[in-house]
Amino acid sequence: MFDYDGEMRFLQGRFRAACGVRAGDRVLDVGCGGGQTTREAAADAGRGRVVGVDVSERMLEDARRRTAEAHVSYLLADAATYDFGAAAFDVCISRFGVMFFDDPVGAFANLRRALRPGGRLVAMVWQARAENEWAQVIPATIGGDAEVRDESPFSLGDPDVVRGILGSAGFGDVTFAAVRERLYYGPDVETAYENVLQLREPLALLAELAPADAERARADLRAMLAAHDSGDGVLFDSAAWIVTAE
Repeated sequence: MFDYDGEMRFLQGRFRAACGVRAGDRVLDVGCGGGQTTREAAADAGRGRVVGVDVSERMLEDARRRTAEAHVSYLLADAATYDFGAAAFDVCISRFGVMFFDDPVGAFANLRRALRPGGRLVAMVWQARAENEWAQVIPATIGGDAEVRDESPFSLGDPDVVRGILGSAGFGDVTFAAVRERLYYGPDVETAYENVLQLREPLALLAELAPADAERARADLRAMLAAHDSGDGVLFDSAAWIVTAE
């Protein structure tokens, strides 16, 4: 399994600090994955109720295995439409989990209903693809000039777009903090190579190549990863926003 928490190691501290979870807070973690953000929110919330929600049962099984706190629970659901109950939470957090909504205004309106009046939304989202080295170099190495079809990870990269979505969903006081940090793909080239080949976009690009071209692309990928081996891991530059709203 791809070590997503490891990839985020240089970003997570910034995100946790921005969440500002306080003792007693009721927290909803959207797109919680393996539960790292949920567990850290739970540590900050003390005995406050913390719920992680995700659409992947496999990821939630991993989260449950890693979680011992009785006040933490995990829910298999689509946060865009699930009825969490009105004013059920004080804080809604998400680390790269809110960029994929089919109806973003409706989805964020649903999350707003789940927050008490004055409650806070804190989400980390990617800036535009052009600002993220990893999102340019990896597909270009594999697919060359092949068209990249999935721009959904960067759908909230434009602050004006995000302000419009959140305003239409009923949020106010929307702010952005830029985060430029490294992404960690593994301690060595071989680990990074295996990690990259678990990601959807590289796999899709490789699948479109003829066998000989795919073999060359794999060799090019290894060489590119070796060029990004810092000695302390294979690292790429990244750019994200921490978006907060009330």
